[in-house]
Amino acid sequence: LEIDDLLDREKVEPDHNLMKKNIQSKVVLVTGAGGSIGSELCRQILSMGPKYLILIDFCEYNLFKIKQELIKLNIEKTTLVTKLTNAEDELALEKIFRKYKVNLIFHAAAYKHVDMVEKNPLDGLRNNLLNTRSICNAAIKTNVRKMILISSDKAVRPTNIMGGTKLLSELIVKISAINNKNTTKFTAVRFGNVIDSSGSVIPIFREQIKNGGPVTITHPDMERFFMTISEAVQLVLQASVLSLGGETFILNMGQPVKIIDIAKK
Repeated sequence: LEIDDLLDREKVEPDHNLMKKNIQSKVVLVTGAGGSIGSELCRQILSMGPKYLILIDFCEYNLFKIKQELIKLNIEKTTLVTKLTNAEDELALEKIFRKYKVNLIFHAAAYKHVDMVEKNPLDGLRNNLLNTRSICNAAIKTNVRKMILISSDKAVRPTNIMGGTKLLSELIVKISAINNKNTTKFTAVRFGNVIDSSGSVIPIFREQIKNGGPVTITHPDMERFFMTISEAVQLVLQASVLSLGGETFILNMGQPVKIIDIAKK
């Protein structure tokens, strides 16, 4: 069973020329580079031949793992830079942005698991809000051309703390866009649920099936909009070119899919 079979719609194809425009021969930085979204961003960015690709992550193992993978893929001979840095540290970010003359930032670093943030609300708020604010401030001070925030469809009328942190992060980005029209362009991109990303239902179902069941769901009426990791990343890369500052981009993901139907498939 291919992951695409679970989408119940045609995959959204990207405009490859559009994606390459912002990245080729530029200095690109990804926060949360070791996560499922961040690492796919890095793979696709690398294939477009940036001058530098700077990877920021607070988890040493994840950063090591993605760097080892990228070294093998690095045909264009992009200079890879890894920074074991907490994205909340504005001064450290400022030094990195200035030293490498960063053109474009993709901000994927965040706590994303609803249940985990619900049980640790202050840590979720601190991490997701402070790192967004620090990146925006450091980008403005060092004249970075564009910053793209990876947000979530849970930011729409949020019913949980994780969604609330994403909505507030979007507002930080919007305010930064309004106040700095002439220097740095700020944009948010909203993801639906990324099918097969770490912590999503697919790996959980796989594990449950492997162990002989039972396969569990929260509620039979629960439904979600789904997108593949490659669709999600291509959306971000295209948005980085189309952005004029202050927008929120979303992918047309068709109709929501019932979790129970995915479990049955």
